[in-house]
Amino acid sequence: MTDVLYTGPIPAERGGELAMGGGRSETSALSGTGGERDMTTAQNSQRPNACCFCWCCCCSCSWNEEERCRRQKRKGLSQGTKMETIPNCEPCTKPSVEEIRLWSQSFDKLMRNPAGRNVFREFLRTEYSEENMLFWLACEDLKQEMNKSAVEEKARSIYEDYISILSPKEVSLDARVREVINRKMQDPTPHTFEDAQLQIYTLMHRDSYPRFLSSNSYKSLIHGGSRTSSES
Repeated sequence: MTDVLYTGPIPAERGGELAMGGGRSETSALSGTGGERDMTTAQNSQRPNACCFCWCCCCSCSWNEEERCRRQKRKGLSQGTKMETIPNCEPCTKPSVEEIRLWSQSFDKLMRNPAGRNVFREFLRTEYSEENMLFWLACEDLKQEMNKSAVEEKARSIYEDYISILSPKEVSLDARVREVINRKMQDPTPHTFEDAQLQIYTLMHRDSYPRFLSSNSYKSLIHGGSRTSSES
């Protein structure tokens, strides 16, 4: 027996058959008379665009636009990066080629060097994770503070900027560390955020640092410095 292909109108276009039959309609809960059939017909006639259900390149959706901006930022940093183009967020002297190469030996050597922190911070900016470095620096600053009222003020500022879930610069911390911070904030000390600082340091070390070493921005600093040394 040969199957017969149905070519008639779709159910929404067949007058009042659905309303008169025993079946339940998606629009049966809507009140009104004349607009019921027209609304159902209009909904069925608008076929969804298949590409809206996937992240394919044919969609000009917001995700693709954001990703394009990220790539452009990384490209702009990686092409011809020089120390002169890196913002001096911390006062520092221009590092030698040997110092720049030392940054690849360990994360500690990079973080101990003010110029290294400036370069790494700029790299984190392109990855939209600069708040990790900002938080770490704020904790270092808090550790140097001895005045109790200043400690309380800086601790409150750090909490509002990097710990609060309402902050756009909130850092990623687990529940245990957050609980410790909330308890210590009742009587802040220079070491209130010690556990959180270590967790963010470890995150940067394991997650961002390997990508930084393999980035074109870091490689261009080494090559640029080597050319300068050979020319002089």
